[in-house]
Amino acid sequence: MAQALARFRPARGAVSLDGEEDGPRPLSRREKAAIIVRLLLAEGAPLPLTSLPDDMQEGLAEQMARMRTVDRSTMTAVIEEFVEELESVGLSFPGGLDGALAVMDGHISPSAATRLRRQAGVKGDPWERIVTLPADKLLKVVEEESVEVAAVMLSKLPVPKAAEVLGKLPGEKARRVAYAVSMTGSVEPETVRRIGLSLLGQLEAEPPRAFTATPVERVGAILNVSAAVTRDEVLRGLDEADAAFAEQVRKAIFTFEHVPRRVLGRDVPKVTRVVEQARLVAVIAAASSRPELSEGVEFLLSNMSQRLAQSLREDAAARGRVKDKEAEEAMNAVVAGIRQLEAAGELVLVVEEEEGG
Repeated sequence: MAQALARFRPARGAVSLDGEEDGPRPLSRREKAAIIVRLLLAEGAPLPLTSLPDDMQEGLAEQMARMRTVDRSTMTAVIEEFVEELESVGLSFPGGLDGALAVMDGHISPSAATRLRRQAGVKGDPWERIVTLPADKLLKVVEEESVEVAAVMLSKLPVPKAAEVLGKLPGEKARRVAYAVSMTGSVEPETVRRIGLSLLGQLEAEPPRAFTATPVERVGAILNVSAAVTRDEVLRGLDEADAAFAEQVRKAIFTFEHVPRRVLGRDVPKVTRVVEQARLVAVIAAASSRPELSEGVEFLLSNMSQRLAQSLREDAAARGRVKDKEAEEAMNAVVAGIRQLEAAGELVLVVEEEEGG
């Protein structure tokens, strides 16, 4: 239906709109479309107008805003022409690559669809897409490319991201790339664009993956919020099946017991703001019967305001013994709060290599 609206012929016969001072005149395509849309909306009919290009949707809305009333004979003439347009359609296509891929979804391979989207997307400036990619992904290309190409990339990146990529390069490569940046002043725009196209092809050449996180990250995330007994049993099983994988998973796991070693004391007040006070009270109360929690609890209490710490101690004492399930849920809530702050960039966890440093 939306396509029929887009195909309206300019006019057939002279018709008029109420309020026209110059008498009858041919209706434009946009005016005819506005009449049909207004009529269908009044009847409550569903209209897939979102399938039209944005400029056509905007033009249609603007046209409806300018119109007032239409006489019955004009409306009838427009409806007859619209019905004729619909009846003359033998087969319609979606229009645009996105529409075609939607129709063919499940009938072509994901890799073919990815290549088509990539080819269609590089008609403009490839650097507009490159600069949005994460620094770690860009780093892999910089490490493999010549210093001249790496220098061009750093020159095109926003300064903070360029600094992040440069900071992760080995010292000698970083110095050579930084020097090469000083030599990019005479590079022609078309050369920079060709380099961008080549780099974008490399960056997007990876086949689509079902999961964005690695297996280690996924297993670690699951075990983070699992009961301690379950976590220990799974890790023992992983040790037997694949000791190297098990070790990587251990590094990815962050539990309540890691808090004193992985969280900086200055960040504890942020944690107390995002974790419900009832959860903190439950963890503190649980520590009285679970010595393995004492270090984490004391770390939190000693790095928050003493007034809040005293209040939490008193509430925990009044609670008494906490069931194991509730204690696990409370510890997971603290861990989730810390992970939330980390994802938002409000705190940085100490990595394993820095522990004890």
